[in-house]
Amino acid sequence: MTAAALLPRIAFILLAGAVLAAYAQDPPAKPGAYEPQVGQEGKDVVWVPTPQALVDRMLDMAKVTPSDYLMDLGSGDGRTVITAAKRGVRATGIEYNPDMVELSKRNAEKEGVAGKAEFLKADLFETDFSRASVITMFLLPDINLRLRPKILDMKPGTRVVSNTFTMGEWEADETSTVAEAGGYYRTALLWIVPAKVDGKWKSAQGDLEFTQAFQKLGGNVGTANGPVMLSGRLHGDRITFTAGGTEFTGRVDGNTIEGTAKSGASTRPWKATRG
Repeated sequence: MTAAALLPRIAFILLAGAVLAAYAQDPPAKPGAYEPQVGQEGKDVVWVPTPQALVDRMLDMAKVTPSDYLMDLGSGDGRTVITAAKRGVRATGIEYNPDMVELSKRNAEKEGVAGKAEFLKADLFETDFSRASVITMFLLPDINLRLRPKILDMKPGTRVVSNTFTMGEWEADETSTVAEAGGYYRTALLWIVPAKVDGKWKSAQGDLEFTQAFQKLGGNVGTANGPVMLSGRLHGDRITFTAGGTEFTGRVDGNTIEGTAKSGASTRPWKATRG
């Protein structure tokens, strides 16, 4: 690992120590009870709890509803899963530390949401989280990048929210900082998994070729006068792009896109098929 790659990890550990000092005045745990320590080593990261105000903001940004299934990668003491469960969301926490898993289960029982909050002792790199509609995490940038290919293979429209750390060149669709959270870790980043449209498509309006960089689109539309450049964006399975003064909008469904094409005051149906 390069020195540059180590910087976020070193900063994470140093700041965890500062947070630990802030927690030092907490009352001692009951004899025999497991009490996690801020900054304690884990399999992939040290443990630092996400401020509750930021947990709330992350779930707000993901627009969670009772129809969602949320998975929290590296669930720690279970607070994100438990908060989601209180909103009626079925949620699962993935945590490698078995003591943390048991602590989370007890916390869920105390909060009355054990029926909706599940905690599994598992390695997040070996976990199938493809069924989730929402992913939450507080992991380091290098861990996020290792997970990114699996996340991009998830169903278009899946919402992914991270505390503080990024996904490399995959830019967040939304960023929000919670001032009242205090401390160092108070920024939430949201990504919407985009549909995959890269390549050639056929349409009555002219053949298309999309070049895709995550949610951003480039490429061209073939016309009788030659190719016309296009630019646009994906928001899950929804696509919007402009080419030659025409605005195309639609929904991607596998190898088909259907929507409308608007040019001036004229709007007409539009459809494209892959290849």
